[in-house]
This record gives sequence, C-alpha cells and structure tokens, in this order.
Amino acid sequence: MDALSQTLDVVRMTGAIFINARFTAPWCYRSPSAASAARILEPSAERVVIFHFIPEGECFVEMADGSVTHLRAGDVAIFPSGEAHRMSSQPGLPAVSPTRPLEEILTRRPTRLTYGGGGAATRVICGYMACDERLGRMLLGGLPSPIQVNVRDSRCGGWLESSLDYALQEARSPHPGANAVLCKLAEVLFIEVLRLFTQGSPKSQRGWLAGVNDRVVGAALREIHAAPAEPWTLEDLAHRVGSSRSVLAERFLELVGTTPMQYLTQWRMLLAANFLSRSQAPLSSIAAQVGYGTDTAFSRAFRREFGTPPATWRRGKTTGRGIS
Repeated sequence: MDALSQTLDVVRMTGAIFINARFTAPWCYRSPSAASAARILEPSAERVVIFHFIPEGECFVEMADGSVTHLRAGDVAIFPSGEAHRMSSQPGLPAVSPTRPLEEILTRRPTRLTYGGGGAATRVICGYMACDERLGRMLLGGLPSPIQVNVRDSRCGGWLESSLDYALQEARSPHPGANAVLCKLAEVLFIEVLRLFTQGSPKSQRGWLAGVNDRVVGAALREIHAAPAEPWTLEDLAHRVGSSRSVLAERFLELVGTTPMQYLTQWRMLLAANFLSRSQAPLSSIAAQVGYGTDTAFSRAFRREFGTPPATWRRGKTTGRGIS
C-alpha cells in the first residue's frame, strides 16, 4: 500500500453532502467556517474540512484576506484550514442573509438551496470530511486554501459526477440507503481531489502531500510506511532511497516540516492510536507492530505524543470522552 492510501486509511475520514444548490446570477452565498459548522455537521469530530463541487456554471470564492479564486464547471475547492468564505457570481457582491437558521440548513442533508437574480445558473454541491485532528493536520498541513482541482481531468471524473447526480436524486426519494451512498461518494470525491492535487502540485508547494510527490522524500515516506517497525536510522533510510543523509534530511525538513526520524516516531504513534481505537489487542502486541521492544518504551513515547498513557487513551476513546 502506498503512503497516501495508508495514511487515508489511518485518518478514518467520514464524509457527507449537506447542500445541493442552484444559484442564478447575480448571487452571493456566505459559507461558514468549518469550526462553526462542525458543531452541527459532526459534533463528535475533532476536525471538519469543507469542500465545494461545481458541476455546472462558474463562480468566485472570496477569502477574508481579499484573495479570489475562479471556479469553473468540474472544479472542486477544498478548504484545509476551514476559513469562512464567500461564493458569488461576481466578486464584491453582498451576501444574501439566509431565510432559515444555520442549524436547519446544515442538519437536513442534503438541503436544497435555490435563489438568485434569474441569470446564468451555477450548481454548487457542498460537502465535508471529518477526521482526527492530528492526522488531518499532517495530511493537509502546508496546503493553500482553497485547493482547486478539476475532477473532469481524471479518469473517474465522469463516473463521479453521474454517480453524485444519481445519488442526489435518490436522496429525495423514499428509497433506503441514499444518504449512505452520498456519504461514500463524498469520501471518494475528496480522495480523488487529493490524488489529483498531489500529481499536479507545483514544485514550490510545501507539506506532506508535496513530500509524497517528491522523488527523494516520497521514496522515504514509502519505506517508512511500508515498514514502520523496522529500526530505521537516517543512514539506512538514505541508503534505501539512493540519497545522502544530508540531502534526505534537508529535503524532508523543507517539505514535511520535520526530520525523517521525528516523522517516523509521529507515524508510529498515529498507527498505535489507530490500533488502540480499532482493536482490543494487548499493548505488547501494538508496541511490537510500531517498532518498540517493550511496553515501557512504547508507553513513554505515546505519552510524549498524546499526553496520556496508551491504556488511558484507549479507555477515553472507548467511553466516548475522546482524549486527544
């Protein structure tokens, strides 16, 4: 399994579509921050990431810093940092005050919104992904906001669009399972955007996803993810990926923001947390799976990362207290 696939598996993302809108120019829609929407969309989530898909028409996204992104049909915009923003048919238009409370708009999924001045039409499908904070921070750290990718450039773009349209139509019918299908499609769409962004990200891009696409750092990430329990040293890792220690260390720090050995420890702890929350395996077994020879060494490393011993952390997850 490649590093991105394995990380996405550990991240344990869950998604949903919450708005299916048709706007006609002129129009302006204010999208709330992920932090304010999370209490309604996914109250138990540590992190919520909002995204918009434009199956028809075009629009502009305006951020608080004044930056403007032009979205066209087929584009998906993801907001890794969860900032509030405005979407409109033309930059500078005032946002229309919602006629319904935010709780009503976001709770009923997917909510249908239709308004505007009667001009050119734009369809906007809004969704979100919920994930663990640490894993989300690692995966999405260093990314621009918004990420803009056109899924029609991908091999599965046509299938995704037609599947979303079908599922949205089914969501209005009494047939069971429609919302479950929409949730899965939201996850697939989100993952496809990350894959396309990784493949086409500029050389100047920083962050974990940029590291995956780098020849040296990407190879090191693949080695670490393939064998996290191996007693890696910087020299061993550099030799395996065909690089010098200094080049690997410098490039890894530049892109990922940490050293290879620090990343190895962080990844081991994230894997351990995943094992702890998903199974009742004994600590000694989990310690061995992530490269620690003794429970004591494992518990010490886990406590440094999470602030609490692994057994206590597991109990918190089991009882719903969600220690993090």
